Amino acid sequence: MTQITLDKTDLKILQVLQSNGRLSNVELSERVALSPSPCLRRVKHLEDTGVIRYHAALLSAKTLQLDLQVFIRVAIDKSVDARARFSQAVKDWPQVLSCFALTGETDYLLHAFFPDMAAFSHFVLDTLLSHPGVQDAKSSFVLDELKNTTILPLAHLQPAQ
Repeated sequence: MTQITLDKTDLKILQVLQSNGRLSNVELSERVALSPSPCLRRVKHLEDTGVIRYHAALLSAKTLQLDLQVFIRVAIDKSVDARARFSQAVKDWPQVLSCFALTGETDYLLHAFFPDMAAFSHFVLDTLLSHPGVQDAKSSFVLDELKNTTILPLAHLQPAQ
């Protein structure tokens, strides 16, 4: 992995954009005390180097009637083929927002949203458990969301001089 060098201005740009990605370049440049052209060049560089992966709108699941938020722990067959097939398949499941390969008893952790229990049941029985290589799935339903952010902690980064 390539080491990226970030200075104080780069870090400030990242902090501001994480909090409000809809800012115009002029608004962003004012907040980071930089003129618009150099600010735009820096943002483009942060995008080109992969520091900024993409820009997105964060939607409200509740407003969109996706009332059932679930974490699903999945155990699969330990063969390389089963892992590869599962890894490919999960990318096509729109209900699954995140999938993590883990150490320990659980092979994968899925974070998914469903409109209701019927949709969840259909997904688990007809898609997940019927997938070749999946041995078991255990689910935990979210009762209350205490914190949910997309803002990464940047305090540990030392700005380049």
